[in-house]
Amino acid sequence: MTATNLRARVRAEMTDEIKAVARRHLATDGANLSLRAVARDLGMASSAVYRYFASRDELLTALIIDAYGAVGDAAEQAAAEKAKPLEKWLAIGHAARDWALANPHEWALIYGSPVPGYSAPRDTVEPATRVMLLLGATLAEAHRADEVAAREPLTGRFAEELATVASAYLPDLGARVIADTIAAFFQICGAISFELFGQLNNTIEEDRRGFFDYQLRAAASLAGLIA
Repeated sequence: MTATNLRARVRAEMTDEIKAVARRHLATDGANLSLRAVARDLGMASSAVYRYFASRDELLTALIIDAYGAVGDAAEQAAAEKAKPLEKWLAIGHAARDWALANPHEWALIYGSPVPGYSAPRDTVEPATRVMLLLGATLAEAHRADEVAAREPLTGRFAEELATVASAYLPDLGARVIADTIAAFFQICGAISFELFGQLNNTIEEDRRGFFDYQLRAAASLAGLIA
């Protein structure tokens, strides 16, 4: 191994260690990260941490991209194991929920309240859309296989706006798929967050997975997916 490769490896390992400590701080401090606190836990001078992350916001961005990537990987892997569009749809939703339950503080970082003073850079956009685009691809697959119920045409100014988006992503299917995908994605994320943040307490206590499956199927029905 060359000296250059060794330095790169050491830097990658230290970067991962810093992010691991920062994730632990998410559990206790929320997104109110402090590079000084992270450095203290690592037994490093704060100036040393700044060689890896120039600011708190840069570290937050790295954590956000990692979280989006992890939930996206989980959803894609789950969908790949299914054949029919509805099966893929359900697998995507359950994979996202399972990941959220296993990583609640990271879910809160990407889908919870905005972090005061933080503005996400453009390089978070693509990772943030992975699960939504996967739902869209699944719905588009169902449309092309004629496994979607008849739909009323969209009307209104928002339909015109979505038509522009559709022309870039699904020109053969139009704005309906875009609208149904976005609406379903919001519904699914909301259902996960409500459960994660305690809104089901004293309501659904034992079979929350079953209730979530009901909501996934309701979102699929609204999108026109045929069982």
